Amino acid sequence: MTNEDLSSAIKSIIEKELKSFSKLIPKDILSNVEKNIAPQIENIIEQSGFIKRSKYLNLKKIIEDLEKRLSELEKTKVD
Repeated sequence: MTNEDLSSAIKSIIEKELKSFSKLIPKDILSNVEKNIAPQIENIIEQSGFIKRSKYLNLKKIIEDLEKRLSELEKTKVD
């Protein structure tokens, strides 16, 4: 399950639970709740050892760039 799927599932559960209270609360409260809770959920997910795909791809690119630079440095040392 991806982070987006997990976040979507959690959001659906929260929306379902809050649906009965929707007449009592302003409509923008769900978006405010999502803005406040989503980062905390993401932190919990990351603490479990998972990261977003975009973050993974960025880290992978950084690693590949560093490996390329190391290879180039090693070549210049040998020459």
